Amino acid sequence: MNQYKTFEEFLTTQTHQMPVGNFIFNLLITALLAYLLSLIYRRFAFSLSNRKMFASNFVVIATTTMLIISIVKSSLALSLGLVGALSIVRFRAAIKEPEELSFLFLNIAIGLGLGADQRKITIIAFLIIAAILIIRGWRRLPSKNQNLYITISSLKNAIPNPELVIEILSRHCTMVKMKRLDENNEQLELAFLVEFANFEKLNDARADLVKLDSSAKISFLDNKALD
Repeated sequence: MNQYKTFEEFLTTQTHQMPVGNFIFNLLITALLAYLLSLIYRRFAFSLSNRKMFASNFVVIATTTMLIISIVKSSLALSLGLVGALSIVRFRAAIKEPEELSFLFLNIAIGLGLGADQRKITIIAFLIIAAILIIRGWRRLPSKNQNLYITISSLKNAIPNPELVIEILSRHCTMVKMKRLDENNEQLELAFLVEFANFEKLNDARADLVKLDSSAKISFLDNKALD
C-alpha cells in the first residue's frame, strides 16, 4: 500500500511549469518555422497532391504539437494519460507519397522540439534540413518543357498491363517518368510526368489512350497548377 502511495505522490509532484513569456516566444518560433517549411514544400516538393492545400495545415499541426508537449511535460501523470487518450484516435487520411510523410514528420518534430524547450537544437536542425531540401529541390527541378502530369484512372481489368500505357506515351512524348501506381481489386490509377514536343502530340497520345480504354478517366495537369 505504501508503494502505491509513494508512486501516486511521485506522479503529483513531478511538475514543471513553463513561463508564459517563454511559451509564447516558443509558440511564435514554431509558427514561423512551420510557415517556412510550408513555403519550401510548395516550392520544391514533387508531390502530385494539392501542395498548397496540404501545406496550409503545417502551422496548425506544429503549434498544436508544441502546445500538447508543453502541457504534457509539466506532469508525468499527464504524459501517461496522453498515451491512453491518443490510443482512441484514428487517422484515416491517405498519405500516398513518402515525400508527404517526410514533411509531415519534420513539421511534427518542430512542434516537439519547441514544446520541449529545445530551441537552439530545433532551429539549427531545421536550418540544416531546410538547406538540404532546397538544394535537392533545385537539382530536381524539371525543365520548362516537363510541365504536364498525366493521371489515368481505369477499371483494373480494362488495362491488363500498365506497360501498355507506358508504350503509348513513349511513342508521343519526349520524356516519360512514372510517378505513382495505385492498384486495388477494382481500380488502377497511374500517374506520369511527361513532356510533349507540341500540342498535336498531346492529342495523339490522348486518342491512343482512349482507344486502349474508352471508359478511362484521363487528366492532363500542369505541374505548376499544384503549387
